[in-house]
Order: sequence, then structure tokens, then C-alpha cells
Amino acid sequence: MNTIGQFIKIERKKAGLTQEDFAMRSGLGLRFVRDLEQGKKTVRLDKVNQALAMFGREAVPGLPGCVLVPGTKTQLTHHE
Repeated sequence: MNTIGQFIKIERKKAGLTQEDFAMRSGLGLRFVRDLEQGKKTVRLDKVNQALAMFGREAVPGLPGCVLVPGTKTQLTHHE
């Protein structure tokens, strides 16, 4: 599993969300969320950032991969 996929999965679970809940709240497709968490290499950066924005982060291309930085968009509040 890749670092971003791991981050999304861990944070999603901390928020008490299923993959289905997260997909609905983030506006992403369920298949994309599953692929991202499983480390699929061909996911789109704009969609990755849409997912990361839920946790106040964004991916910035760097060498050799992407770096997670604090984002500027509204983040997800933990599900109670």
C-alpha cells in the first residue's frame, strides 16, 4: 500500500467512515476510493487531492513522489 493510500485509510477509519460514506462525503466514486487505498498507481492527482482535502491535506508533486502538505480547503470533521 502506498503512503497516501495508507493515510486516507487510517484517517477515514479514525473519522468512523466506511469507504462508501467517505466516497459520498468527498464526492468521489467508491471505486476510486478503493483503488486509492489499495495503492493503484494510475489514480489522478486532482482526485487524490480531493480526497486529501477531507483531512486538510494536499499532495504536491516532488521527487521521487508526492509530499503531503497542509491544505487550504475545509477538512472533514470526525464522525460521531
